[in-house]
Amino acid sequence: MTTDEEDRSGQASSILPLGARKQQHGGRRRLGAGTHPLHSPIPSAKGVQPPEPIPRALTFLRTPPTARSLGSLFPGSKFFGEQRSGHSSYHVTVDILTVDLDTSFLSGYLCIDGLTDDYPQLKTFFEAEIIGPKHSFLTRKWEANESTDREHWNLFPPFLGLDQSFNDDSFHYDPLSEDYVFMRWKEHFLVPNHRVQNVNGASYAGFYYICFHRSTSTIRGFYYHISSEKHQKLLLGHVPARSFSSFSQR
Repeated sequence: MTTDEEDRSGQASSILPLGARKQQHGGRRRLGAGTHPLHSPIPSAKGVQPPEPIPRALTFLRTPPTARSLGSLFPGSKFFGEQRSGHSSYHVTVDILTVDLDTSFLSGYLCIDGLTDDYPQLKTFFEAEIIGPKHSFLTRKWEANESTDREHWNLFPPFLGLDQSFNDDSFHYDPLSEDYVFMRWKEHFLVPNHRVQNVNGASYAGFYYICFHRSTSTIRGFYYHISSEKHQKLLLGHVPARSFSSFSQR
């Protein structure tokens, strides 16, 4: 997500340390296509159906990782941290719903606090492409070209050394055998009301470049949209099951 005001700034952002609790409100944030003239109406996700609501009684059920897994990135896992945009930071919670290694697919909810006045808490449903046999590092959509991909993937130190071969059709990355898992997260619609097409002051027209570190169970990401402030950063850490009680049920 990104704010309309941040889209107009065009300034690079600095990042607060993960776990910083103070939110600084210097603008509004980023979700559904707002009123900014550069924001086109949010296209509906083709072929994507809104997921059934998770019963509250099942909210904390988790599927433990198996030998063929991505560590703490599994259905039912939760991540918490912040997104830094310009001079503002926002608390972010991510709930993983599904992980399908056969199709290199993942889905979940992304909830961000304090982004807009109308929606103090914005939750979106997102789908992820896991870079590997099914999806390459080249995005080829969402207004991202090879130069865009190279710029954003190179923001992740683990990618250094791959930039000379990532656009080669014969290059293959195996996320199951590596300590770093690269993904693209694309938000599709608001939850629970997926029919809302516009949120004043925010946009989710772009997507996140994501790097998950299996050894530390941390996620770093950078949001991209052609009209948005560059390099808005996402920092998340895995929340152990015993810590779930400290989060309010949504």
